[in-house]
Amino acid sequence: MNNSNRLRIAIQKSGRLSDDSIKLLLLCGIKVNLEQQHLISFSQNMPIEVMRVRDDDIPGLIMDGIVELGIVGKNVLEEIALSRQDQEKSIKYQILKDLDFGICRLSLSVPVDKNYFNLKCFNNTCIATSYPYLLKKYLNKEKIQFSSFLLNGSVEVAPRAGLSDAICDLVSTGGTLETNGLREVEVIYHSHACLISSSKDISSFKKKIIEKLLVRITGIITARESKYIMLHIPINKVKEVISLLSGAEHPTILNLVGDKNRVAMHMVSRESIFWETMEKLKILGASSILVLPIEKMME
Repeated sequence: MNNSNRLRIAIQKSGRLSDDSIKLLLLCGIKVNLEQQHLISFSQNMPIEVMRVRDDDIPGLIMDGIVELGIVGKNVLEEIALSRQDQEKSIKYQILKDLDFGICRLSLSVPVDKNYFNLKCFNNTCIATSYPYLLKKYLNKEKIQFSSFLLNGSVEVAPRAGLSDAICDLVSTGGTLETNGLREVEVIYHSHACLISSSKDISSFKKKIIEKLLVRITGIITARESKYIMLHIPINKVKEVISLLSGAEHPTILNLVGDKNRVAMHMVSRESIFWETMEKLKILGASSILVLPIEKMME
């Protein structure tokens, strides 16, 4: 267990979660230089160490009590947990917060010229993947007999190279599949980034830091999901505007100098404000409509 007085946070050194993880820590007010490729970076204003490691090392560091916090994709977390369970190693951890980035799916894909009807098409096939345990868990549940071919990179080239009949890999947009003559046929796991914590003993001092970070992270995510709206509206249309902006908090209504028939409305909305909504507001007589992003938010 980490016995230092600094809270250790593990994040992905490079890859699809790296930049978003760094941005989240900086938005939390942690002053740390993460531009240099050091394994461990020290915060200048908080008792925190940031460790930059391979994404598939993060769950083990948490489960073995080497670090207290980690940011990792749920797909990697579940894969490593299943692997450690198979090896009879400890898999204790807590998910403290689901995060709003790293959204992807683990899918089965086949060559575009292959006929596909249902999962039974995978009976007695070879599937290339970087996630053998998640794949096995899913297909065993469906009673599909198959063999897996482990690849830790460039999984999409396996069918063309004659290494497998199909692949099971992460998909974000599907562009890489199309480039390699593949099509997605089954989603087996939906994933996103999450903040995880060790289940081993953590000092009360470090727990207080974790609680502070959780409040800040929640505020950041809430702010990213919200917009601050300002507009001028006829007094007799206020209720209709509130109804139209159903995702908004209770609005603040202010009098306009020299105009007794109109008021200014300020509100926070947790729903996306599309152009169509703004056009409907305009029809109701609204003017000076502003929709602004919110950087930080605390409730």
